[in-house]
Amino acid sequence: MRYSGPMANDAESRVPHERVGLCADCVYSRNVKSDRGSVFLLCELSRKDQRFAKYPKLPVLSCRGYEKKQKPADPS
Repeated sequence: MRYSGPMANDAESRVPHERVGLCADCVYSRNVKSDRGSVFLLCELSRKDQRFAKYPKLPVLSCRGYEKKQKPADPS
């Protein structure tokens, strides 16, 4: 397959933190990639509580469901 320009790898295609807001490091946020390569942030809380948007408008600056992801413990 040929493209008209260079394609970004997955690490480069992530949305910068300042454009996403709280969703960037929330335990309930999940990246969803479309068949066309677009990346969306899905709020898993929307499955249980309809007060949360399935795909919130970004950047999310405040959210009552926000919980920061815990960084994995350093094995060393």
